[in-house]
Amino acid sequence: MHNRFFKNKPFYLAPMAELSHRALRELIEEFGGCDAYFTEMISANALFSGGPYEKWYIDTLPNPQKCVFQLVGADSDALAKAAAYLDSFECAGIDLNMGCSAPLIRKTGAGAAWMASIDRSGELISKLRPQVKRRLSVKLRIGFKDDFEYLVRFCRRLEQEGVELITLHPRLVSEKFKRLAKWEYVARLKNELKIPVAGNGDISSAQDFIRRAQGNCDAVMVGRAAVQMPWIFAQAREIEKEDNSNTCLPSPQAQAEHDLQKQFLEYSAVETLKGARKRVPPNVFAGRAPPALEEIGIRFLELLSIHQPPDFHISRAKRFFGFFCDNLKWGNYLKNQINREESLSGIEKVWKEHFKTASTIPDSHPENL
Repeated sequence: MHNRFFKNKPFYLAPMAELSHRALRELIEEFGGCDAYFTEMISANALFSGGPYEKWYIDTLPNPQKCVFQLVGADSDALAKAAAYLDSFECAGIDLNMGCSAPLIRKTGAGAAWMASIDRSGELISKLRPQVKRRLSVKLRIGFKDDFEYLVRFCRRLEQEGVELITLHPRLVSEKFKRLAKWEYVARLKNELKIPVAGNGDISSAQDFIRRAQGNCDAVMVGRAAVQMPWIFAQAREIEKEDNSNTCLPSPQAQAEHDLQKQFLEYSAVETLKGARKRVPPNVFAGRAPPALEEIGIRFLELLSIHQPPDFHISRAKRFFGFFCDNLKWGNYLKNQINREESLSGIEKVWKEHFKTASTIPDSHPENL
């Protein structure tokens, strides 16, 4: 690996419904943070409806300078008004969602529905651009069909109207996560545009971060893997630092640190817990090993109770553990137990109990067959 490929390329947290909120940002910050946190989708229409929850969506802490508001909507006037309002807060920028493929979003004309018309989308950006003093970006997909030339024309229009960053999730609107992201489209699109292009999709480890950062892109964005492994950004940066070091023979101490990092990377998620309170394998970022998985889960519940309204607690907790439990050998069994709970205290009790009894679950258990 060589410096010229990926040195200083930003790592972003993706916008994810019920996940990209302050509690998760706080948890990631405790491991060292990332370069930008994109919020979960903020509805342009709901922002001014006087609802009780909007203040939670626009919370930019713990690091406002790294927080990017993501807007979703179908009405250009409402989006322009919302963009101007959000731009008045301390933040890193405003991002427009043109990639959400959820039918409930698309049928309103929002999300990926914008990709159906170059002119409609260009006119929207022309309205938003004067309202935004900070960086204006767009997150989108390949489109409704595999037509790279259309994608290029679409993005060039956005660039012409003043968009400063495009994040491409290289899947078709109709494709789900079971289909692999077409990362070659990220590199090809970057070659066609003057503005930076970030890539998003199928990042499942710190190794993936480094591999994608080596490619022809300006930034790498991760979503689900950052929920499963909140330490992934710090781990990737530490590996990147090592790979960017000089090529002379390592000292015994440096070689030992390298071996620890290699051990961390080769330790599969299914093996993370073989007994009660087994720790995540050691690495050298921040000079210490990550806390035990049990402690991370408890810490997340604590942050959730502080930084999200009570009405959001259960849905956000279940969404988080839906990914975080993938670190555990009997994760699916634990997810089912958590999903039956209706309070944070109940979820915490189930979580703690699992670590007391996990080592006694027999190999004949359905999770192990």
